[in-house]
Amino acid sequence: MLLPPLVGRTPSSARDPLVALLLLLAAFANLAHAAKTLDVYDIDVEGGKSVLIVAPSGESILFDVGWPGFDGRDASRIAAAAKAAGLSHIDYLVISHYDVDHLGDVPLLLTKLPATHIVDHGPMEAAKPPSDRYKAYAAVRDKLDHIVVKPGDRIPIKGVDVLAVTAARQHIEKPLKGAGAPNPLCATTTPKPEIPTDVEDNMSIGLLFTFGKFRMLDLADLESAFDYKLMCPNNPIGSVDVYQVSIHGQDKGVSPVLAQALHARVALMGNGPRKGGAIQTWETLRGAPGLQDIWQVHYSVAGGADHNPPADYIANLEGADEAHWLKLSALSPCAFSVSCSRTAFTISYRHQ
Repeated sequence: MLLPPLVGRTPSSARDPLVALLLLLAAFANLAHAAKTLDVYDIDVEGGKSVLIVAPSGESILFDVGWPGFDGRDASRIAAAAKAAGLSHIDYLVISHYDVDHLGDVPLLLTKLPATHIVDHGPMEAAKPPSDRYKAYAAVRDKLDHIVVKPGDRIPIKGVDVLAVTAARQHIEKPLKGAGAPNPLCATTTPKPEIPTDVEDNMSIGLLFTFGKFRMLDLADLESAFDYKLMCPNNPIGSVDVYQVSIHGQDKGVSPVLAQALHARVALMGNGPRKGGAIQTWETLRGAPGLQDIWQVHYSVAGGADHNPPADYIANLEGADEAHWLKLSALSPCAFSVSCSRTAFTISYRHQ
C-alpha cells in the first residue's frame, strides 16, 4: 500500500532521520488501523451451519457449530478456521437453535476452542423430551456466562453492532431506522404453512450485523412461514449488503418476501452437496433485485449446471471434499469482498 504524498512545506524537524522514521511508522499505523476489517468465515460443516465472525476489535462470534460425530470432524474444521483467523478462543458462542446440525458437539468444541460467553434462545421447547445432545450442551453452558437473547437485544461485541431480530418464535416489532416501508411482495407471494415437525427451526436466533455502512443478515433456520411474520406487511429491516441464505438454501426457508425484499448484493449459502442449494431457492435468489452474486460452500448436486454459480464461487466442488470455506471481509465505510479459500478467487463489492 502506498503512503499518500506530503502536501505543503515539510517541517524542519522532518530532516532528522529519526523523526522522519517515526512519522513514517505513524503513517503506516494509521493506515493499518483504517484498514481493519470485519471478517466472516462460512465454514464447511457439510450442510450444517457454522459461521465465524471476527470484529475489527479482534472479538469474535461463532454462530452454530455444525454436526456432532464423524470423529469430531466439524469441531476440528471450526478450530482450523479460527486458527486461520488468528483466534485461540471465542468471545461469544451463539447457538441459534437446538437442531443437531447446529448444536453439534459443543463439549468437544470447547476442548479445542474455549468460549467466554454462550448465547441461545432459552430452554428447549420441542414436544419431545430433550435429547442427550442437548443435555450435554446445557451442562457445559451452565458453567459459563450464559446469555438468553430476545428480539431487540444486542450481543455486545466491540466494533460491530449485532442485533437479534428473531428468537424463540418472536421477532422485532418496530422497524429499524430507515426501514418500515410496505413490502409489495407480501401481496404477490403465497405464504407457506408452518411445518409442525420443525419446531426448533423457528426458534432460531436471527442476527443483523452492522459495521459502518455494511449490513449482513443471518436468520439461521427460520422458515418461510416465519418470513411472513417478520417481513409483512412492512419490511422492518430494510436493505442489506449480504444475505446469509436461510436454512442451507432449502425451499422451506427461502421466501421472496424476505430474500427478494432485502435487495442484497451478495448471497452466501452454507449448503452441502445434497442438502440445500435447491433449484427453487436458486430461482428465488436470482429474482432478487440488485443481487450480483451467489456464493456457495458446496456445489449443489440437485442444482446441476443451471442452478449453481461458476466454479470460482463455490468453496467445495463435486467429488473430493477438502473443507474449504468462504471468507467475507468488510472494510467500512466503502467496500467488502468475498473470497474462496480453495482458489483465493476474490470479488470486491461497493456498499449500497
